[in-house]
Amino acid sequence: MTGRPLAPADEEALVLRLREGERAVLGDLFSLHRQRIWRMIRFRMDRRLAARIDPDDVLQEAFLAARTRIDKFLAEPRGSFFVWLRMIALQTLFDQHRHHIGAEMRNAARDVRIDQSPSSNTSLCLATQLAGTLTSPSQAAAGLEMMQQLEQAIASMAALDQEIIAMRHFEDLTNVESAEALGISPTAASNRYVRAIGRLKEILTALGGSEFGLA
Repeated sequence: MTGRPLAPADEEALVLRLREGERAVLGDLFSLHRQRIWRMIRFRMDRRLAARIDPDDVLQEAFLAARTRIDKFLAEPRGSFFVWLRMIALQTLFDQHRHHIGAEMRNAARDVRIDQSPSSNTSLCLATQLAGTLTSPSQAAAGLEMMQQLEQAIASMAALDQEIIAMRHFEDLTNVESAEALGISPTAASNRYVRAIGRLKEILTALGGSEFGLA
């Protein structure tokens, strides 16, 4: 890996070098996206798995998996390296969960693109992140019950809506990256995000929570 921080503008040149046979630049590309991949792993990691391993452990396994499977990325003439790497990390997270917990994760993709890797349940991940916005004394006292109500409400949303919120708001994907990951057009992804955020705001308002700056 290089000793200097990499800017997003470096990616195109690095991918070109990778396609020309310079496998050593894979480490630089991984470094470029390390923080976002780590954030995704932390967001989607089941709490039972988090009690056994750290997101950094999954991140390291994801890098090893990417190095082993890089030929699959190179076989495709187009596509974002980050979106491919995210898929590898999701699959690694699923494998780690299966290894340490022994039960299959519920498939967050459901009616999402079939080649998207299974991950932890998106409605639960979103509920966990959003529960902190429900801060009234009565809600705080309700604890687990409120958490369950929030998850059930989010689970009533379409799977694609849950995923687009997770990707855009909690994983920091761009609209174009989200569209590629979900197998839809950027316009469809943008429209879906706006509608999904509107629905989520309604859910939070009904449960007494804030909108926490959702746009």
